[in-house]
Amino acid sequence: MKKILILVLIAAMFIAFPAVKSYASLVQDTTLSAPPDDIQFTEVGSAKDSAANKIIKDSVVKDTLTKTKVDSAKPASGASQTLFSIFVAGFIAGLIAFLLPCIFPMVPLTVSYFTKRAETKGKGIQGAVIYGVSIIVIYVVLGLLITLIFGASALNELATDGFFNVFIFLILLIFGISFLGAFEITLPSSFVNKMDSKSDSKGLTGIFFMAATLAVVSFSCTGPLIGTLLVTVGQSGGFLAPIMGMFGFSLALALIFVTFAIFPNWLTSLPKSGGWLNSVKVVLGLIEIALALKFLSTADLAYHWGILDREVFISIWIVIAFILGFYIIGKIKFSHDSDVPYVSTPRLFLAGVAFTFAFYLIPGLWGAPLKAVSALVPPLSTQDFVIGQADVSQTSSPTHAKRKYSDFLHIPHNIDGFFDYQEALAYAREVKKPLFLDFTGHGCVNCREMEARVWSDSRVLKKLKEDYIVVSLYTDDKTALPESEQFDSKVLETRVNSIGKKFKHLQAERFNTISQPYYVLLGTDEKELVSPPIGVEFSIDKYLEYLDKGLSEFAKKKSNE
Repeated sequence: MKKILILVLIAAMFIAFPAVKSYASLVQDTTLSAPPDDIQFTEVGSAKDSAANKIIKDSVVKDTLTKTKVDSAKPASGASQTLFSIFVAGFIAGLIAFLLPCIFPMVPLTVSYFTKRAETKGKGIQGAVIYGVSIIVIYVVLGLLITLIFGASALNELATDGFFNVFIFLILLIFGISFLGAFEITLPSSFVNKMDSKSDSKGLTGIFFMAATLAVVSFSCTGPLIGTLLVTVGQSGGFLAPIMGMFGFSLALALIFVTFAIFPNWLTSLPKSGGWLNSVKVVLGLIEIALALKFLSTADLAYHWGILDREVFISIWIVIAFILGFYIIGKIKFSHDSDVPYVSTPRLFLAGVAFTFAFYLIPGLWGAPLKAVSALVPPLSTQDFVIGQADVSQTSSPTHAKRKYSDFLHIPHNIDGFFDYQEALAYAREVKKPLFLDFTGHGCVNCREMEARVWSDSRVLKKLKEDYIVVSLYTDDKTALPESEQFDSKVLETRVNSIGKKFKHLQAERFNTISQPYYVLLGTDEKELVSPPIGVEFSIDKYLEYLDKGLSEFAKKKSNE
């Protein structure tokens, strides 16, 4: 049974990485189905402008969750898939939390609590079920409070703020270091004792406070996991995101405790508490530190600090992966670790995964695309040296004048595009080609995923390079606009004083959404060629169909002129 549990942990770690990657992508990439006609932007200066602004302020969360549908027959597929992925991420976090030293040893104590106080087996099972439901209620209410206190729209706005990302990086770094054993994050002992005393009362109240005691006592272990979960999914902009994450987390814990309470004989098959529990904690700490770098990278890209270029980021990940591998096989030990007399099969397997990942990352130091993690690492344009390419930053052809913002903004795959809408529009009219508007962001994980998986296809890339005028509009760039270009946005209800806000205003005013990625095909008359535009679409065939339809509509317009 011990080996089975460890293998479950291994499987959870494999699933957790793409899951973390998935809900990290929600930080500012959630693109769900739009509510049916209940959100309307009005043109600036219109008679309904002031009323519309209030609607917009109250429904930024809805706009953030807006994704215009390509297939109107599936109005809610994006929403359900995203909430499900958040639920799965929370459930996996709950399974991992069970194997931590603050929770695992509490299973026998909790089971004995119900078996001793129950007069019959039926009442014991009833108490266990109520206990499980209490765990779910406690954690779900926590998720609801996070949303109500901070607000889903506020979390989304913070997700694109550079200094907020630095703050989150520091918080997750502290959480990771605490998992390594440097210190423990605990709640005040007086609060813990108060919860524990109330659990002695009989009836439903005692069972509820027993569940509350579990949540409080295990905080030093679950705090970092819950914090990471809430920070990431809470920034998705969805009101239900933190609630679904906490529901998945609590459901996993509740199911485990209820199952053992119903079948107490199964406790004999559980492995004894020991040093392996601490090993699980240290492994999670190293992984959390690695993932925390994504938040620092987002701020670095938005403000163009240049402190965490792609090769630096990858180098740190390589070091962490090697440390993880050597720790698992017992070559690296912390003061509170037990001796590893021999390397078990699960340990050897996990170490092999860590070393394989480290060696996979190494070619990235010389420009390998690393598609498996391309959504998490900084873009290739930040790399100083790429084999076979003298200067990766030179993505524009030297035959034309330098384009606006091209000295610090870049388009992947050497696409010769623009970074300013008006400049791109003027050029499109000159060469008589349609516009491809790419509303993107430095911290947009799905944008990087689309560029790596879809734009890299030779057929898609050929159309973008030859048939369209590509303009990438970074909605989270913090570069200040000249005073003469700044203005007050009634749509966003803020002062537009940066490049990012300038193009976020354009996207909100023209296309009723502020989600990224968002791809719009425009004719030279500034009218949409294909309506509605699309967001995340990993199907290359559907993406090609969208591009071909735009070219077809543009050709019809030209023939009718």
